[in-house]
Amino acid sequence: MDIVKTSAGNEMPPQDSEGWFYKRAASVARHIYLRKEVGVGKLNKLYGNAKSRGARPSHHADASGSINRRVLQALEKIGVVELSPKGGRRISENGQRDLDRIAAQTLEEEE
Repeated sequence: MDIVKTSAGNEMPPQDSEGWFYKRAASVARHIYLRKEVGVGKLNKLYGNAKSRGARPSHHADASGSINRRVLQALEKIGVVELSPKGGRRISENGQRDLDRIAAQTLEEEE
């Protein structure tokens, strides 16, 4: 992926030019796992931040919808999420199983 800012509120693009997309994908998968259904708009609000406006008060700026849409499409392609009939995306059965397995492995490593 090209060098791109992840939100209008950010001043710089991610410094980890290789791995930031995978970290975002893992974060989105976890977010959808913990909730029922999530759309691109909700992810834009979640990953947005305060935009610095100089001497004026800061305001929230949503994240890039293009990035979140591509993350959801990538997760859909590997079978972690699926389209929800109500709109947005939800975790698939295979995705639920994979994330449960990863969580169990992580817990074993910590103990």
